[in-house]
Order: sequence, then structure tokens, then C-alpha cells
Amino acid sequence: MSTTKYTARRKVLVVLFLMGITILILGLGLLLQARGPGNMGTGFLQGAGVGLLASLVVLWRITRHPERATTFERAFSQTGDEREDALLTHAFATLGLVAIPLTGVAAVAMGLGAEVPMVLFFLLVAQVMVFAVAFVVNARRG
Repeated sequence: MSTTKYTARRKVLVVLFLMGITILILGLGLLLQARGPGNMGTGFLQGAGVGLLASLVVLWRITRHPERATTFERAFSQTGDEREDALLTHAFATLGLVAIPLTGVAAVAMGLGAEVPMVLFFLLVAQVMVFAVAFVVNARRG
């Protein structure tokens, strides 16, 4: 059974959490802007902004139209049922198992002279893809 009812306490906690995350992101981004190499602060702020915006869209979707929210949105926002929570747990477990060998491959690639930013980008993309594939495969099975 989905848990779509929010108590006043839970709403306050979510708002406080989002405010804290926003303050942390802005502080770290401005610190990177002032002290980081190149345009690292700008990239961090842009990426964090996109992630925060995506999180707010998911939050809006599960509060306004919970029947139209996807399985991932309900599971990630912890408003889903037991099946959706299990899907998310299995996907994260699969990512955890595959992350260590992927990181080892990335370290070897960097050791052999590959560009570090490129290798780290592909490592992140590979980990996101592993999570997405694991989630979809587990969802189709169950």
C-alpha cells in the first residue's frame, strides 16, 4: 500500500531538509567558484541545480498526482509500497556489487594514461546505467 499521506511533521522535515541541502550546495559551489580550479564551481552549481530541480519535480508529482507517479518516483521518495522499496534496494545492491570492479577498471585506465576527467565521466555514466538497468530488470521480473 502506498504511503501518500503526509503529516505536518513530515512536511516540515522535508522543507527543512531541502533548505539545508540548498544552503550546503550554494556554500560549496561558491567555495569552489572562489578557490577551485577553472570553472569547477560553475559546473558544480549547474549540476546541483539540475539535480535539485529534478528532485522538486518528483516531489511535486508524488504530492499532486500520486496515481501518475512512476515506480521509481514512488520508491525514491519513500512513498511506495513494499515492492517498490524492494526494487530500489535490489537496484542499489546491484550497483554496489558492480561499482568496485568498475572503479578498478577506471583506476587502471587512469594508470595507463587516459584523461582523468574523461575516465571519471565514463565511470559515473556506467554506474548510472548499471543502476537504471538493474531497476528496470528487477521491475520486469517482479
